[in-house]
Amino acid sequence: MYQYNQIDQRLVRERVEEYRGQVQRRVAGDLDEDEFRPLRLMNGLYLQRHAYMLRVAVPYGLMRSDQVRKLAFIADRYDRGYGHWTTRQNLQYNWLRLEDTPDILGHLADVGMHAMQTSGNCVRNITADPYSGVAADEIFDVRPFCEIVRQYTTLHPEFMYLPRKFKLAFSGSDEDRAAIMVHDIGVQAMRLDDGAPAWRVFVGGGLGRTPRVAEVCREGLPFDQLVGYTEAILRVYNLYGRRDNKYKARIKILVGELGIERFREEVEAAFAEIPEAERHVDPALIASVTAMFDVEHPATDVVLDAHEGRKASDPVFAKWFDNNVKAHRWPGYHLVQISVKHEGRPPGDTTSQQMYAISDLADRCNRGYVQAIYNQNLLFQYIRSEDLGAVYDSLYALGLATPNIGSIQDMICCPGLDYCSLANASSIPVAREIHDRYLDLDEVWDVGPLELKISGCINACGHHHVGNIGILGISKKGDEWYQISLGGQAGTNLLNPAKIGKVIGPSVSRAQIVDSIETIIDTYRKLRVGSEFFVDTFARVGVEPFQEAVYA
Repeated sequence: MYQYNQIDQRLVRERVEEYRGQVQRRVAGDLDEDEFRPLRLMNGLYLQRHAYMLRVAVPYGLMRSDQVRKLAFIADRYDRGYGHWTTRQNLQYNWLRLEDTPDILGHLADVGMHAMQTSGNCVRNITADPYSGVAADEIFDVRPFCEIVRQYTTLHPEFMYLPRKFKLAFSGSDEDRAAIMVHDIGVQAMRLDDGAPAWRVFVGGGLGRTPRVAEVCREGLPFDQLVGYTEAILRVYNLYGRRDNKYKARIKILVGELGIERFREEVEAAFAEIPEAERHVDPALIASVTAMFDVEHPATDVVLDAHEGRKASDPVFAKWFDNNVKAHRWPGYHLVQISVKHEGRPPGDTTSQQMYAISDLADRCNRGYVQAIYNQNLLFQYIRSEDLGAVYDSLYALGLATPNIGSIQDMICCPGLDYCSLANASSIPVAREIHDRYLDLDEVWDVGPLELKISGCINACGHHHVGNIGILGISKKGDEWYQISLGGQAGTNLLNPAKIGKVIGPSVSRAQIVDSIETIIDTYRKLRVGSEFFVDTFARVGVEPFQEAVYA
């Protein structure tokens, strides 16, 4: 992964000290909250319902074990012993004292981390396919270009004050594991007819108040022109994006108003204005950044299928393998998803003890890396076949080996009213009650793959619009109510793209929401044909049977 050089280190250190002075002035009363707000937001610090929340940037979700240990240390020393993984592959702390935040940023700088551009109207943390570099179906590794784009957009003066926040996501295969079609810019690896690497660039996706699926802006963009083309998109957005109404300020609104053809013309014109030499990334830079990522098979021998004996003798391990272990590009290696969705904790929360243990396990078995996934889980990318049993046993002891990846238990959930000052309704308690309703794993597996996503407000941090079942919390005269949508999906490929879920009818009360979800799932199980997935059944029968069941 990318390692800070001396320039990076100096920039981040100076930024910390600049912020330290700003905090001292705020504490002393020399800055009021209105004056301090833009300064703290530029450093990822939010004022929530009960305390300050810090959002730590984790570019494309990739961390070293020492970085995860530092995150655990901060959770213990400055928070309440845990952190929360987000859909942007970041980590959040929810219970911080303002006076401590400069020291926290200093600790992050010690291990090459920061919180810049995790808030504000700028390019946010760039996310990516968590299987990048190791996926069996990968076209090519997108992480080096994630890093190059990150470097280009970090503190870029032209793109620090955009009309609204701006999000990019990268996918390295035909299967979209990064939800690129609901991002401001989604970038997908592809190859031209002659085999040359290239990009398919989507633009104008997003969720929130006006959900929209992105459209193709450029097909077959030459591999080395992505930075220049991204700059052209940002320039068009900066020029034409609405600044008079924050609800209409996202690029999805601009693309919708102009139409994709007109928008594409504007981008191509802006791209043409960039000098020819500057449209291409220096091959030496591509080579140097690429060299920082593990792309070669390690020289150590592996034993193929060493786990088969354990699978035959241990049915629980076998179920974990079937649900949580994925194919790797190298024979004898596996990808292991670490389920951070277990009984007793909000989805996406890990304790400091779990983070410390994950770091140790990563050093022993995963080449010292830990990967965050946009669905609020974690991933080991380099697990040898002969180590699967030991990894499972360690994760099981931590409560992180539940074989529920992709199931009703594997919910995406925002912090909701428990923490967020923008929320209208609770998310975490609803997620817990749904989880408790489906504790029987045999029943969970019978339901099959099902993506349930919960947001506590219209900002859609829980991605409810693209949930097979989506839940949106709303407020009615101070009471919590919930709107249900069905049939959404983040998309898998061009033939099966992202879909915005269909709202089934009036919102239901807090007392009714969990029963309503159970009714929807029971209805699906009655209507499905054979092993049909939920989204396929919904596409076949439509919304009416579910409406009748919920509102009977």
